[in-house]
Amino acid sequence: MLPQVIVHEPEQTNVPSTAVAAIKKVLTKVKGITVQDYYIEYDRNRLQFVDNEQRVSLLLDVTWIDSKYISGAAREFGVPYFHVDLSVQTYVKLMEAFLLARAGNDVVYILPNLQEVDATIYLLITDSYLRAIVFGELDEDTVGRITNIRPYPAFYAVVAGTAQMNAILQKAIDGGLVRKPEKWNLLFTDMESDKFAYADSYPEMNRLHLDVSTCCILLQQLLPCICPDPFDPMEAHLENVLELLLQWSVEVPLPVVHALNCTPEPDPEPYERATAAQDALQNKMGSMAQFWITQESDMVRPNLNLSIITSPTGQNSTSPLQPPPAATTIGSLVQGEVVMASNETLRPSKRFFRIGTTESIPWAYRKRRPTGEILRHPATGEPIWEGYCIDFLHELSVVMNFDYDLVAPRNGTFGMRDADGKWDGLIGELVVGEIDFAIAALKMTAEREEVVDFVAPYFEQTGILIAMRKPVRETSLFKFMTVLRLEVWLSILLAIVATAVMLWLLDKFSPYSAKNNKEAYSYECRKFTLKESFWFALTSFTPQGGGEAPKALSGRTLVAAYWLFVVLMLATFTANLAAFLTVERMQTPVQSLEQLSRQSRIKYTVVKGSDTHDYFRNMKHAEDVLYQMWRNLTLSSGNDQAQYRVWDYPIKEQYINILSAIETAEPVATAADGFRRVNERLDADFAFIHDSAEIRYEISRNCNFTEVGEVFAEQPYGIAVQQGSHLQDELSFFILELQKKRYFESITAKFWNNSARGQCPNTDDSEGITLESLGGVFIATLVGLALAMITLLGEVIYYRRKESSRNIVKVAPFGTADGALDQRDGRRFALKEKSIAAVRHLLDLGTTPPKVRVGQQQKEHLNAGKKKAIPKEVTIGSKFISAAEKQQKLSYIAIMPRNPIH
Repeated sequence: MLPQVIVHEPEQTNVPSTAVAAIKKVLTKVKGITVQDYYIEYDRNRLQFVDNEQRVSLLLDVTWIDSKYISGAAREFGVPYFHVDLSVQTYVKLMEAFLLARAGNDVVYILPNLQEVDATIYLLITDSYLRAIVFGELDEDTVGRITNIRPYPAFYAVVAGTAQMNAILQKAIDGGLVRKPEKWNLLFTDMESDKFAYADSYPEMNRLHLDVSTCCILLQQLLPCICPDPFDPMEAHLENVLELLLQWSVEVPLPVVHALNCTPEPDPEPYERATAAQDALQNKMGSMAQFWITQESDMVRPNLNLSIITSPTGQNSTSPLQPPPAATTIGSLVQGEVVMASNETLRPSKRFFRIGTTESIPWAYRKRRPTGEILRHPATGEPIWEGYCIDFLHELSVVMNFDYDLVAPRNGTFGMRDADGKWDGLIGELVVGEIDFAIAALKMTAEREEVVDFVAPYFEQTGILIAMRKPVRETSLFKFMTVLRLEVWLSILLAIVATAVMLWLLDKFSPYSAKNNKEAYSYECRKFTLKESFWFALTSFTPQGGGEAPKALSGRTLVAAYWLFVVLMLATFTANLAAFLTVERMQTPVQSLEQLSRQSRIKYTVVKGSDTHDYFRNMKHAEDVLYQMWRNLTLSSGNDQAQYRVWDYPIKEQYINILSAIETAEPVATAADGFRRVNERLDADFAFIHDSAEIRYEISRNCNFTEVGEVFAEQPYGIAVQQGSHLQDELSFFILELQKKRYFESITAKFWNNSARGQCPNTDDSEGITLESLGGVFIATLVGLALAMITLLGEVIYYRRKESSRNIVKVAPFGTADGALDQRDGRRFALKEKSIAAVRHLLDLGTTPPKVRVGQQQKEHLNAGKKKAIPKEVTIGSKFISAAEKQQKLSYIAIMPRNPIH
């Protein structure tokens, strides 16, 4: 009979029943031996038998702690001792080997119950290379604790059966822990991994499944074998150990130790034989396929072959919005060694950082829809960030090989210290360890350096600048008319009218005018009617002048005075127009902060609680302190301070006035509110004092803004880390490397791109006067053209109406007069003879027109007239009488024919 003692943990309540079943099964295979088994719960302090009659020839330790006390006692009594693992430690050991292959250095273990948590902790204490945190029984409280771990762990590892794995993953997903599936590593402790519910949802997870070969190895069968359902690898492992030990006990005689023999004196020879046989068996077990014994420990573990299933590394999706490729077997884990399939590699471990940032355009800002709604990542639900710092952080993550989460501060923005000395914002998050480092538009100040450390600056010196809106000038097509006031234009018009009327009167009543002095001016002269006088007065303003001047001295005196007036008015208008346009282009309200503080028309403000606000408050406080010091010096009674006694205060109280004006205008909540207020003031009577980089960014995107003055109070931007953090030197090194590659120049050109301002409309006439300013001149010309066309139309209509009312007498030509007879008063006569008689009468002066004769008498009369000489000049009548006075329908008299009649 073989007295066997099995030592187990108090939590391992199932060990006795499992061992009894295994012994019965093994005894069917090993003949010629009986087993008397005893079970002892190990209390960590001493090995205590149940009664004094117990004996022991073989000590089997299935506790999860490598107790030197038990093994030492067994060697002291010469009892063969074997430490067998029936706990979760073998699975955890395999998981650690896999994580080390992925270059992991820290992990969070999640186990289904507290018993396995204890076993895992003992393994990690005695034999582990990872920094680990162990959680069991995942619930809402545990999820919150895992979420608050800082820094974030590189990996999450879950060791459980398939049913338990599904429950744990469901709670982790609901709690928001599974944001990066590739960091999750799952080890299934049963053969039912095909029932895993999230295999298709998260193919990036690394799954370790018990391979079918494990079942064949533990059952000591050849491949392929039929694996029983259900199959417990630990029960099969215990059967293999018991079978080997019982066979060994038959071959090697084992000593029997009684419980009452507390101070034994073993026989050296049997003791040495038993010890040598135990070592030989231990070495034999190490070479057997069903066992796994590491060099660091003599614990006998089952040989579990695991298949590594995940998304292939060579088939990454091209877009984060596309689903990852399906999971497949990329390798196996055999006795703690990772064996990869061809062309497959494990994803290396990446450090994970929790990085703080806050909104500040263009450094970092949440991407929004046109409606203002924040865009979120479809997989994680987190806001999508953009900006200079976000691009810079992505580049850092590439060169430094880390993953990160962006976190906005719970309270505040960049960080302010309250009266109790506590910080909020990014600085406060760094102080309490909520984030690993902060990257934002964070200025390096002495106050902040008291609680955090800064790395090398990543951006050139920034400071404070003034932004204003370009004044919106009223565009007018008749801007040239605004050079002179309305009363001046009315005075000019009155002068033109008065000059025209006076010129008409002088020409009419002066005895020496061309109209009244025909003898002096026998040739045709200009007649200054009222209409002609107005035309002369208007055309005198043109370069060609008014034309012919009056002849009388009085008229010429008036014209000379009027021309002097015209010359002076033209010169005045030209000079004022040039000055008006020039001054309008050069008009700028203020040029510096000092000028802004000296005026009261333009209001200005800052962002409340910002670095700019703190700057003005600190400068105002400094002026107050300096004033108190100066006052104390000047009011001192000592003679040695007499040199400080001056009448005026020698320091300008500039910042006191500036801060007072800022508080009066009310500081804005955000920079966007400040730019909005500036843009709303069309008269450029509001200024916004803010960070120079942000102002120049807005100017590059908005045509309405302009900067005023120079940058002042310059400070650098830097990344903040916790005091004493190892990241300080590493970040500084890689920032300098990026500077060598001129990375910051390219990213600066991306966000501060002034090419968009080339599309801005030219409103300052810097390249010449625009059509909007002088378009009225062309309009006046077009109006003149239109009036001319209307006048032409009126002239044509008037002429046609006049022609239609005229009495026209048709006269037949002489050549046809013989046949053309006119009948008047009942008598007929030849038109030719009548016309000839009329002409002959005109030539024969002194005679009365004879009656028309026909026949021979008419011919004789004409022949007699031929003998008279025709005079060169013929005067018709003694004076000129207009035909229109006698006959209204007669417009002119025609004498025909012009050639001599004979």
